[in-house]
Amino acid sequence: MSAMDGGVLKLIVFDCDGVLFDSREANRRYYNHLLEKFSRPLMDDEELEYVHTHNADLSTRHIFRRYPGEAERADAYRRGVDYTPFLKYMKMEPGLKGFLAFARRRYRTAISTNRTTTMPAVLEMSGLGPFFDMVVTALDVANPKPHPEALLRILEHFGLRAGEGIFIGDSEVDRQHSAAVGMEMVAFRNASLPAEYHAGSFEEVARLPMFSDSRG
Repeated sequence: MSAMDGGVLKLIVFDCDGVLFDSREANRRYYNHLLEKFSRPLMDDEELEYVHTHNADLSTRHIFRRYPGEAERADAYRRGVDYTPFLKYMKMEPGLKGFLAFARRRYRTAISTNRTTTMPAVLEMSGLGPFFDMVVTALDVANPKPHPEALLRILEHFGLRAGEGIFIGDSEVDRQHSAAVGMEMVAFRNASLPAEYHAGSFEEVARLPMFSDSRG
């Protein structure tokens, strides 16, 4: 039985990009910087969508897939790039901190993200670190999303079942990630994504049945 079917909700897991932040412009500039460094054309729309949902290693290989031998050099260069200048292009979702303040009083909170080395800087610069009990990045697991390893690690850490948690994500990668462990999902700002719930803002998330009854 899931928390939304009358069980007790104990855990909220968030994706980062597209949920906590509108980070598409930051991702565009970051990966285009790599391409420019190697004098290659900038990303097209398909490549931008890919890097928005996959980890840095896969993303770098993807955007350099047409240039044999350059992906490894580009990835080595990427590891030395300071992400700080790109943080200003990440826009925190309106209402996020208010929702997190509410959630922290009632639930465990965690992040499952395909970000890697940039995640600590993102949390520090945004001031969001204290709002989360656990953060699992693609560096912390052998298999990044959509593989269920990160969610399984989070559930094991808290001693919880999948039915006691809910995942807030925005992509097909997130849908596969949560479905792989049987955790229900809120599709954030993506009405076409199959999910148990949909919300276009954190104000709408707060009005979902599992949260609205516990606010006050």
